[in-house]
Amino acid sequence: MPEQREIYFEDIPLEEALGRFLTALEEIQGLAPLPSEEVPIEEALGRVTAKPVWASISSPHYHAAAMDGVAVRSRETYGASGTSPRQLKIGEQARWIETGEVMPQGYDAVIMIEHVQEMAGGEIEIMSPVVPWQHVRLMGEDIVATELVLPQNHLLRPVDLGAVAACGLATLWVRRKVRVAIIPTGSELVPLGRALKPGDIIEFNSLVLAGLVKEYGGVATRFPPLPDDVEQIKMAVKEAITSHEIVVVNAGCSAGRRDWATQALSSLGEVVVHGIAIRPGHPVVLGIVENKPVVGLPGYPVSAVLTFDLVAKPIMCHLQGLAPAKLPQIEAVMTHKVLSSMGEDEFLRVKVGKVGDKVVVTSLPRGAGIIMSLVRADGLVCLPRFCEGIPQGEKVKVKLLRSVEEIENTIVAIGSHDIALDLLANELQKRHPQMAISSSNVGSLGGLLALKHGEAHLATSHLLDEETGEYNISYIKHLLPDQEIVVVNLVFRQQGLILAKGNPKGITSLADLSRQEVSLVNRQRGAGTRVLLDFKLRQLGINPQAIKGYERVEYTHLAVAAAVASGTADVGLGIRAAANALELDFIPQLWEQYDLVIPKLYYHSPLLEPLLDILSLPSFQAEVMTLGGYDTSQMGQVIARLGG
Repeated sequence: MPEQREIYFEDIPLEEALGRFLTALEEIQGLAPLPSEEVPIEEALGRVTAKPVWASISSPHYHAAAMDGVAVRSRETYGASGTSPRQLKIGEQARWIETGEVMPQGYDAVIMIEHVQEMAGGEIEIMSPVVPWQHVRLMGEDIVATELVLPQNHLLRPVDLGAVAACGLATLWVRRKVRVAIIPTGSELVPLGRALKPGDIIEFNSLVLAGLVKEYGGVATRFPPLPDDVEQIKMAVKEAITSHEIVVVNAGCSAGRRDWATQALSSLGEVVVHGIAIRPGHPVVLGIVENKPVVGLPGYPVSAVLTFDLVAKPIMCHLQGLAPAKLPQIEAVMTHKVLSSMGEDEFLRVKVGKVGDKVVVTSLPRGAGIIMSLVRADGLVCLPRFCEGIPQGEKVKVKLLRSVEEIENTIVAIGSHDIALDLLANELQKRHPQMAISSSNVGSLGGLLALKHGEAHLATSHLLDEETGEYNISYIKHLLPDQEIVVVNLVFRQQGLILAKGNPKGITSLADLSRQEVSLVNRQRGAGTRVLLDFKLRQLGINPQAIKGYERVEYTHLAVAAAVASGTADVGLGIRAAANALELDFIPQLWEQYDLVIPKLYYHSPLLEPLLDILSLPSFQAEVMTLGGYDTSQMGQVIARLGG
């Protein structure tokens, strides 16, 4: 074991950290690919060849007819023509044969049955000659005995297994699967299914990491979650290291007092790296215990998943003799400005869509604990170290998590959030599995601006004109004067005050927001709900700055409801459906119009037609109505046609 290093929280580039770790492993154990094992061909799919595969027999291993017809000696067909047909005697000069049959000895061609005229007296007539070996599969046409079929370190696919079987091999020598132990840590962790109390966190990271191990060709062992105790973590690592090639310790690797995993690894072996200049995932620990790699991953789920992919996957691939597969990459345009944290490579999770000839990306929430940002992500964009950010409209490289075909069949919807839109997305994919909606909740104004810049197929909007009382039209005319626009109603919905169950603060109206003991959770600037709130406050003569929590914002109605349900806010303005979803109280304020704003170019397109067809379905309208606070009487109807 090399001399113990001093442990400190570092800030080094990803490539340097991984290079340092692999070099340390090479020096200790050579980091050679795993030993081989012989397995039946039926069990070899997805495994990696440990030896080259040589053909045992040729395929085909005899001369075979490639067509149904008659086998002939080609020299006996010379001179045949339409004006001078030739007759051949069945049994002496020609023999009936079917596809795949062995060619009779001395015969070297097959005439297709449709080119043969059967005559009386056991003869056939042909109108043209054939060349030697016409319509014959020669021995070894596909594979020749002793030929290299597959090289060493080849990931086996279904077609590979077919070729191996065709050349007579029933077993294969493959790399032993990489065994990975996953040890979740944290006194707050509880198994799935146990009753939760405040402070408990369901342990699911190990489930996700085990899935990645399987996806990368390994075998995972999930250990039960351990409390924040150095000695228990040490015991688990020592147990795991005896029967696994890689040990992953999840959580307890920060730079603070809860640095349990790092302490355990430093006492058992060597900590090679502690801290990589990436976000999320900075406090990664790369260590060596008993000559085997031990990886300490951060506890936040997004950090754990991304860092496993960045540091553990390369080791798994190396042990199997493979180069890590790279995600396909395309160029796209960023729809909004993204600021950089500086000093770290940040991996943005993004939604991707193709609008016209332009591929566009919108970043998802950047928090390391938001696993839904991975669920919803279509790709990853790396924000490099030391850059100030990405301006709106700048081209970026996107590593795709979905296929290009899926991206091209995605409807890009940007604007206001509504639960009915989520139902619409589900219904679309249920009826048309090849299609999807990519929605970004940036507010109604943000949606209209996305249309202005050609970055969305449709916008969702509920902007109230204070002077006319009309929804959306004046904003569309102002922001999109040169575009032909079709406005389609999705729903009318009830906006109101979302309150804790039982309304403990006794809130009865918007006027109560000015009370000092009442805290508000607001929506972001540009959201239609924010515009509505500001309008109502002006009518009441209330200064927004006098409202406690006015500057606290959330991006969806459900997030507002969750803030109230959690007790971090007393009230929020939102839709009844969100209050119903979390069983909260609700005081209605008004009905508002929530529309789909669609450029005429896309309104008649094959991409949007399936979505618009769903809006006319009584079954879908009834499903929306069950959420509460909706009126679907005009769903799917054209409210206005503007421009042109």
